[in-house]
Amino acid sequence: MGCVLPNVMRMTTSDEALALAAAGGDGQAFSALITRHYDRVFRLAFRLTGARADAEDLTQDICAALPSKIAAFRGDARFTTWLYRVTVNASHDRRRRRASYAKAAEGWGEVEIAARAEAVEKTDAIDWLTHAMRALPEDLADTLALILDDMTHADAGDVLGVSEGTISWRVSEAKKRLKEMKETVQ
Repeated sequence: MGCVLPNVMRMTTSDEALALAAAGGDGQAFSALITRHYDRVFRLAFRLTGARADAEDLTQDICAALPSKIAAFRGDARFTTWLYRVTVNASHDRRRRRASYAKAAEGWGEVEIAARAEAVEKTDAIDWLTHAMRALPEDLADTLALILDDMTHADAGDVLGVSEGTISWRVSEAKKRLKEMKETVQ
């Protein structure tokens, strides 16, 4: 841990000296820097984000990241210049993350709306088909039910005790009648 300065000296100690001490692990020096510059960071964050809540979040993120970042402070520039740079970079990073998130999420709302519309349309189609099949003669309805359950024409013929050709004719006839029903509804 770096040198521990009495509170009176902390008030008169330069930002750069405090920053170097904080970089060396001096928690009191770090605390003094945060106390001294928190409002300054918040004001800049507010100007960069334009919203109080975002500025508060950004300021808190910066304060949380400063203990690891301050180790990189070399004293080449004034501490406030360095701190402003950290704040601006954090703001840019946040903006890029939000833009990436927005871009990634951009089409999802439309995809969800389309998926829901498709589900409703499919449900409506199934409901219509279920109702319409009740209006078909029993042999056509039974045949269509088996075929719609992914049964082959040959297997449906075996189940119903008719030839594969009869099943094909029944499917064709059922489609024709369903089409006619659909046209009369529209």
